[in-house]
Amino acid sequence: MVAAVSTVLQDLNSEMSGVVSKVGRSLVQISSGRRGSGAGTVWHSGGLIVTNAHVVGRGSRRTGATAPLRVTLPDGSVHSARLLARDSELDVAALMVETQGLTAIELGESTNLQPGQWVVAMGHPWGVTGVATAGVVIGSGSDLPEAPSTGRDWIAVDLPLRPGYSGGPLVDSQGRLVGINTMIVGPQVGMAVPVHVVKRFLRKRLGTEALSQMRT
Repeated sequence: MVAAVSTVLQDLNSEMSGVVSKVGRSLVQISSGRRGSGAGTVWHSGGLIVTNAHVVGRGSRRTGATAPLRVTLPDGSVHSARLLARDSELDVAALMVETQGLTAIELGESTNLQPGQWVVAMGHPWGVTGVATAGVVIGSGSDLPEAPSTGRDWIAVDLPLRPGYSGGPLVDSQGRLVGINTMIVGPQVGMAVPVHVVKRFLRKRLGTEALSQMRT
């Protein structure tokens, strides 16, 4: 019995390490002026990055311009980023860095998540880069008691999404993106924007044709 449990734990450890390694190649750090930094997720190898709207800032009241955005890639290189689109209500933003050959994250499904399903969140809490934490799905949808009263879909997870996780990927047990980490609403409850909401945002703001050229 002990040997069997040990084998299961070793297999689980190996699988989780593989997921973290895989997802880490699509995790970036975003700096926005004096606001500090957050995380971002590589959506397309040509430089398209998804993050939270609050990570990139609100922009100047006079000009509407955000503070200069800089993205640190997994290889440590730093690039200027251009804001393509931002939606403060959804808390989603899209950025572009002028580089090629990035590792785009594999997309998963967020419409069929089940309570108790294992997920992993990655980010840069308190400035510590590339941190992963695992937990389970509490629920998903628009009527979650934990969710802000916005009337839209959320994913609630049993994870403490500390500052620095915002904009980073929430993935399933196979390393596929199911959401974008957004906020913590209690000592142990985090909220994420479902990937199907992110897809809809990108189609609406960037256009179907532009996205089809990037990813089918």
